[in-house]
Amino acid sequence: MKKQLLHIFSNVPFGRHMLTQSVYFCKKTQTSLAVHIPKYDQLLMYFEYEAVTVALNRDFLNSPETAEKHVNEIVRQGGLEPNFVKPVSYTASRLPDIPVDFEYMSCPRSIGDLSTKINLGHMEATVRNIVKNALFPVLIPTSAYTEWKSLTVFFDGSQHSVRSMKIGIDISKRSGFPLLVFTHAEKSPRSHYKEIMKKNELFEGIRKGEIEWLFFEKGEFSENLYEVPFHSLVITGAYGHGLIKELLFGSRMEEIHTILPNNMLIVGPYTTV
Repeated sequence: MKKQLLHIFSNVPFGRHMLTQSVYFCKKTQTSLAVHIPKYDQLLMYFEYEAVTVALNRDFLNSPETAEKHVNEIVRQGGLEPNFVKPVSYTASRLPDIPVDFEYMSCPRSIGDLSTKINLGHMEATVRNIVKNALFPVLIPTSAYTEWKSLTVFFDGSQHSVRSMKIGIDISKRSGFPLLVFTHAEKSPRSHYKEIMKKNELFEGIRKGEIEWLFFEKGEFSENLYEVPFHSLVITGAYGHGLIKELLFGSRMEEIHTILPNNMLIVGPYTTV
């Protein structure tokens, strides 16, 4: 897997913001940036268990004659060098196959709908399908450029949250930013979550005081979300009450997306760590 973040460029002001956010993420995680400039309104991503057809709104094809110039300007102003991703093949004459061997991918909440239709908490079905099948975490940037100064991992004891915490610890080491762990207890005591962390060798940072554990036994989940710092990159698993559904994520993740305005890194069910 390449130590790169995949970014599909949209040559409009909103796309400029998205690319700037990807540049910031790459700099903080010491990751290279791989940019794809689409030539057609669809592309195909062959994941291990499913091929995902990505339909792109017209913003992604805006002013193709200036797209590469704009990418070079934005990326180099941010102190990085762009790597341009070309299709590996074509399933059809206008359906390019894009490689998927990346460490991360940056994606807006909506790809097929125009950016003006994006609402806080809304995530288009295609984006959900990418998260569901990708072997990498998917970065969902905020609608306005925001630099993060800490990381917050949501930990509920599930395997999704175990993977999320491992990724959070790794990014914390790379970036130097402090890590917080957020747990909203359902019916289990603190010791239950602690044992799961110990079993997966995740508790040492908390024991040493290097990782802050926000543990809530009382209050509504939505109210406790207020304690998540606004400048924090939120890392959460695509989990709920059972396995991930065809197009719907768990209610907890939906609440997080609806309430928190933070940049988010979503860890899908097949994400490798």
